[in-house]
Amino acid sequence: MTTTDRERTATRLLSSSAEHSYDPEVEIDWEAPFVPGLYFVPPHRSSLNGTSLWEGLTEEQRITLTRHELASIAGLGVWFETILMQLLVRGYYKQDPTTAHAQYALTEIADECRHSVMFGRMIAKLGTPVYRPGGVDAFLGKWIGATGVGPRMFAAILICEEILDTLQREAMADEQLQPLVRMVSRIHVVEEARHVRYAREELARQVRAAGRGRLTFDKLVIGRAAHLCGTRLIHPDVYRSVGIDPAVGHRAALANPRFRETLRWSGERVVAYLNDLDLVDGPGKPFWRMSGLLPRPA
Repeated sequence: MTTTDRERTATRLLSSSAEHSYDPEVEIDWEAPFVPGLYFVPPHRSSLNGTSLWEGLTEEQRITLTRHELASIAGLGVWFETILMQLLVRGYYKQDPTTAHAQYALTEIADECRHSVMFGRMIAKLGTPVYRPGGVDAFLGKWIGATGVGPRMFAAILICEEILDTLQREAMADEQLQPLVRMVSRIHVVEEARHVRYAREELARQVRAAGRGRLTFDKLVIGRAAHLCGTRLIHPDVYRSVGIDPAVGHRAALANPRFRETLRWSGERVVAYLNDLDLVDGPGKPFWRMSGLLPRPA
C-alpha cells in the first residue's frame, strides 16, 4: 500500500468516525437493573459448557459463571486497549500531524479511551473482580507497550481485537443475553471495525517493509501474544465464583472440545489473515499451537 493509499484509507476512516461514533455515557442506561434469567455470555460459549462441571451447576450458577467470564473478557480487552493506546501515541510522536494517517491514529486513541471507560463501567456494574493478566504476561504487556513497533505491534493487537469482535458480533444479536451486554457489544463492534481496517492495512505495509531478521523476532512475539489471548481469555479465577477450584476449572476448560471450538471459531478470521502474511509460522508456531486458536488439522 502506497503512502497515497494510506492517506485515502485514513480519510475514509476519519469520515466514518465522524458519522458513526457513540458516547457510552449517553447511549447506555447504566442504572437499569439486570434482567433475571438472562445470561452474560451465550451459554454455548461458556468455557465449561458440555463438561461434567457444567452439568453439576444450577441455572443460577451457570448465569453467575458467564457473568464472571464476561468480566474476564472485558478485562483482557481493557488491558490490550491500554497497550494499543501507548503504541499509537508513540507512533504519532514521529508522524506529520497534518496527515490524515496521523489524525486517524489520534481518533482511534479517543475511541479506545471511551471503550476502556465503557468496559470499566461494565465490570463495575457486574460486581466482579477485575480479571487481567498477571506475572510474566503483565511484564510482557508493559514491554510491548514501551517498545512495540512494526509488525509485532499491529499483529499482537489485531489478535485480541478480532477475537473480541467475533465474540461480540454474536453477542449483540443474542436475545438470551442481558441488554447491557448487547448494547456494549454493538457499540464496540461498530467502532472496532474501523480499527481493524486501519491495523490490517498498516500491518500488511509494515510486513512488506520489514527485513527477514526483524520478522523472525516479530513472529515469536506475535505467537506469544496469541498464546496469551487463547489461554487467558477466560481467567482461571472466574471458576471460584461458582465454587470450583481455579486450577480444576481451567484444566477442564482447556480440555473442553466445545470451548476449544469456540477459541478456533473466534480466531478464525485473524489467524487466516496473519497466515496469509506468513506471520503464523516460524519461531512463534509452538505458542500458536498451545493457544488453541489454530484450525483443527485436516
